[in-house]
Amino acid sequence: MTARIADAGFIIALNSPAVTERNWARAVLQRWNAPFITCEGALIEAAHFCAPALIARLVDEGDFVVSFDLAEQIGPVRALLEKYGDQEMDLTDACIVRMSELFPDCKVFSVDGDFNIYRRFRDQPIPTVFPPDLGASSVS
Repeated sequence: MTARIADAGFIIALNSPAVTERNWARAVLQRWNAPFITCEGALIEAAHFCAPALIARLVDEGDFVVSFDLAEQIGPVRALLEKYGDQEMDLTDACIVRMSELFPDCKVFSVDGDFNIYRRFRDQPIPTVFPPDLGASSVS
């Protein structure tokens, strides 16, 4: 089964004031069926931009499940941060990229075009699903 990995931007898009982005995220959630796996960083980042109670509800209802332990994965995460330092990869993005390595049969759902730049396993593109109007390539 393909792991469905949620980046913070995808979670934020579920409550976005931008109708197109919100409709895309909600359609993805329905089409791909919960749960989506993510890291705590993505949830915290989403809670910063959305109502924290909404994020807590989405976790409580099982739409999003934390499937990443930063303490266990700190070595590979630090290596990613050092590799992409010039491009300002943030900690959450590094965790999501690492998750794509831990779950090789995956799709990452994001609104962040940087996932077109990042590579997993040193040189492989990350299978990412973007909103159609992002202007980035999209893997369906």
